[in-house]
Amino acid sequence: MRRLENMNNSSVMGRMSATAIIRAAESRFLRNYVGRPYLSLMCRVWDRLPGFLTSWRPVRGYGVHLHHLIQLRAARKQSVGTFFLRNRPELQLLILLLSQKPNGSAVHMVVLGCSKGAEVYSVSYAIRCARPDLDLRLYAMDIDPDVLKFAKKGIYSLDDQEPPWSYVAANNNGNLIAGTVKDQNRSIFDRMSTDEMAAMFDRECGCVKVKPKFQEGITWHVGDAGDPNLVKSLKPHDIVVANRFLCHMKPREAEACLRNIGGLVKPKGYLLVSGVDLAVRARVASELGWKPVTELIREIHDGDPSLRRDWPLHYWGLEPFDQRRGDWRIRYASVFQI
Repeated sequence: MRRLENMNNSSVMGRMSATAIIRAAESRFLRNYVGRPYLSLMCRVWDRLPGFLTSWRPVRGYGVHLHHLIQLRAARKQSVGTFFLRNRPELQLLILLLSQKPNGSAVHMVVLGCSKGAEVYSVSYAIRCARPDLDLRLYAMDIDPDVLKFAKKGIYSLDDQEPPWSYVAANNNGNLIAGTVKDQNRSIFDRMSTDEMAAMFDRECGCVKVKPKFQEGITWHVGDAGDPNLVKSLKPHDIVVANRFLCHMKPREAEACLRNIGGLVKPKGYLLVSGVDLAVRARVASELGWKPVTELIREIHDGDPSLRRDWPLHYWGLEPFDQRRGDWRIRYASVFQI
């Protein structure tokens, strides 16, 4: 009897394995021979649409569907491309949040995924120009030690053409150029005026260096925003900035990381988190009871041209602001009070 039972169990397991194999093969077949051609056709159709049509609600719905498919299929990877003064309304709101701070108050901030340092120095520049009386203590963190080392120096090349690697190996200035232009499709200074360049940097020999007063009070640290021990190592801050790196993670990984990051914010403090899948951010914010900050919500949503321009054909693209949605406050907010 036991032998018969074992034979029956083996037979059942064999049928289950065969079924799983068939389903996996069918899934691959659908992805390769149905999904890819369908997505390719949809992208071509979008590319050929007149610009004025993309603002129509039915066409926008088509774009949302297309973007969802692209996000599902995308091979996501981190990028260190960035810009100084990347999202001006975001910096404007940051100053607004600090407006109630008494003179001489200490402000503890952390910028996660700080990349080449452009966002860190932009935050320092904006706050120190608007509120020089505050005791700003900035903590900048990135997972890549080489990128962090480059950011810490605060020196950037004005040459936006990447040199050949033979030149980089033989010339220190070549390393500076390569570090500045890495992953950039436009100049890192693209969104700055001449006056702002003069105010933020000292210029010399084809490069610029962040002025000492904007480097003051910044601590640089190699670390992973998804590390469960992050809160223990950094301790809670008044303001946490986690912009434009969560979108490069798979949704489950990004969601776990965002929940982890939320623990870094002091009670009644603020979290700035743009450049993330909207569904991921809205779900975490709703479940954890984060309060969306609605001042300048539309301006901030539209404030980074590169994110808006790349929708819906790139996974990091940002859909048009739609106030007709019932959940628009929590879906489109980039700043939350914890």
